[in-house]
Amino acid sequence: MEVEIASREPMGEEAEERREAMGEEVEEEAPTTFAELGVCPELVEACDAMGWKAPTRIQAEAIPFALQGRDVIGVGQTGSGKTAAFALPIIQALLEHEHRPRFFACLIGGIPRTSQTISLAKRPHVVVGTPGRLLDHLTNTKGFSFNKLKYLVLDEADDLLKVEFQKAVDDILNVIPKERRTFLFSATMTEKVKKLRRACLKNPVKVEVASKYSLVDILRQELYVVPAKYKDCYLIHVLNKMPGSMIMVFVRTCESTRLLALMLRNLRFKAISISGQMSQDKRLGALNRFRTRDCNILVCTDVASRGLDIQGVDVVINYDFPLNSKDYIHRVGRTARAGQSGYAVSLVNQFEGEFFKLTEQFLGGEKIPARKVDADEIMILHERIYNSKRIALKTMNESGYHKRMRRRMEDDEEEVESPVSSRSRSSKKSRRR
Repeated sequence: MEVEIASREPMGEEAEERREAMGEEVEEEAPTTFAELGVCPELVEACDAMGWKAPTRIQAEAIPFALQGRDVIGVGQTGSGKTAAFALPIIQALLEHEHRPRFFACLIGGIPRTSQTISLAKRPHVVVGTPGRLLDHLTNTKGFSFNKLKYLVLDEADDLLKVEFQKAVDDILNVIPKERRTFLFSATMTEKVKKLRRACLKNPVKVEVASKYSLVDILRQELYVVPAKYKDCYLIHVLNKMPGSMIMVFVRTCESTRLLALMLRNLRFKAISISGQMSQDKRLGALNRFRTRDCNILVCTDVASRGLDIQGVDVVINYDFPLNSKDYIHRVGRTARAGQSGYAVSLVNQFEGEFFKLTEQFLGGEKIPARKVDADEIMILHERIYNSKRIALKTMNESGYHKRMRRRMEDDEEEVESPVSSRSRSSKKSRRR
């Protein structure tokens, strides 16, 4: 049985599907204070220090049930406060435990396994990781297991169930204790997420604070229809109108992040890039420079569009329009967070118009307004931008960028092979020696 918070009644699958089909909405109670939710004084003080004066709706609904020991399903739009909704109850449970100090481990690709193995040897209380690396350590790291697991959190569950992660997630679920607390949080409730909740949650409470695929009201969205040949000129036109703003520019490929960031720096913009092909240390370094405003423009792929909570992003620019409508939601959700207003602008060329129309339909059919620009304002920028991009291409070629990326891709292909095959490969090497 699953409890739907909005109705305060048990709700089966058929009733829930009828409710979604009818588009029924229920008034939600205003959030209260963290203390009134049952959060301990230590954490209330910490929330206040971070500027969290009052809980968001998903926190106000989910935290009391999590503190009561219930499994929780949380569905809410990007920026709704899902992370704190599960993190606060878990941290409170740790604070109430008498054993200190507490250790934490981060198991993700791009960081040497050796340092992670050392962290695991300290028997960490909290392990945060990606499915592939977690499964790798469960299979290959001596003494590491989840036999005493008390909490399982599946954050960004819709993303975890993509093809590249699903087998690893299934394998992890097969080896962890059945008696545990489970929190499942997602921006969207897809069919795969519904199947997952039936498989791994017990009598959960479901908290849904927004309709499917919605965006916050304080997000202003606009469109520029641009010729593909002059897209760079339109980008600079937009950037020139927002000096000093914190801006994320999304592109489709890792190579484009590097090229565009170099071009922008040649034009005296403070830009830095981040992509999935960078090492974890470099990614963290780039994010830190952006967070501290050392660079105010972050050029990125969709690797940065989910799970990151970067405070103070004013503008999101879709330089390359996403081919998947859900990716649009997650990209533009990097701005207009925590009650702050935001601006999302899409540069759509003649080859991307169909994807843009599909996204408008996906968001309920509301038209995103188009901005018109005097062509002379654009063309006056063309020569300088063309030269800057040409220099950026030359810099990439001279630095051996493409060779390094090919080597890194080969390393990544080895890393994503199954842990079992990795182990057998190592043993073969040992026999050769």
